[in-house]
Amino acid sequence: MAHTHGKYADFEGLRERALALRREGLSRRQIRDRLHVHNNDILNRLLEGEPPPDWTKRPNAKDDLRDRARELRLQGWTYDQIQVELGCSKSSISLWVRDLPKPERKRRSTEEAAAVARRGWDARLRIRDEARRREKEEARQAVGDLSARELFLVGVGLYWAEGAKDKAYARRERVAFVNSDPGMILIFLAWLDRLGVGPERLRFAVMIHESADVTSAEEYWADLVGADRSSFTKTTLKKHNPKTVRKNTGESYRGCLVIKVLKSANLYRRIEGSWYGIVESARAADQQNRT
Repeated sequence: MAHTHGKYADFEGLRERALALRREGLSRRQIRDRLHVHNNDILNRLLEGEPPPDWTKRPNAKDDLRDRARELRLQGWTYDQIQVELGCSKSSISLWVRDLPKPERKRRSTEEAAAVARRGWDARLRIRDEARRREKEEARQAVGDLSARELFLVGVGLYWAEGAKDKAYARRERVAFVNSDPGMILIFLAWLDRLGVGPERLRFAVMIHESADVTSAEEYWADLVGADRSSFTKTTLKKHNPKTVRKNTGESYRGCLVIKVLKSANLYRRIEGSWYGIVESARAADQQNRT
């Protein structure tokens, strides 16, 4: 035994006291605190050879899991399958069953392998879809209520992206908006209402492929905008080309809705001027950020 210095110089005397306390049924912690021995290595040497009292022995809570894991392994289960079944870590399972023969790997048929891969891919898709849904919902809630100014600026940007524009070679100072997205149509109508454009100044028309359900589309747009059919002009039918592979088909395809505003030259000039104001403001903000 190595020579011990300091407060542990009388090692043998300290060991006799430690063993006596152990035989009285004290735990390691109780002996440590009683003798003021806070060095685990010294404490181990003091108690060497003396078994702990029964009351300090904790039952192994994992014995049942270990037995079940060994039983499943003998049945040919993989680590992954046992982990899912018992909720244990793979490291624990490995320790419990490493002395058992490795089960033969069963070769899956092409159909079985495809089904397993499909289930795994479907699970990943569900996780991705849920993440997308959460992000979209968080963004939706973050918008909150729009002020009159915010709605005005949104409407100007919306129109300049999708509306008819005046050209130097073709003077068209009139407001006409075309889109297939119901949400964009409703925003544009809310924007016009905010600007004081009443329903009597609005005219609507449907543009759709002739191969689609024209009547159903006309009814859909009329219901969406809440307008009388008398405010709808003749539907424009696009000729169907059989050689063209179109993806905008099916029940969800309803063509586009055209919204025209009567006597709208002044309104158009306001839109164009406001758009240029937005561009100048954005450029100024960008330059400020760069400096």
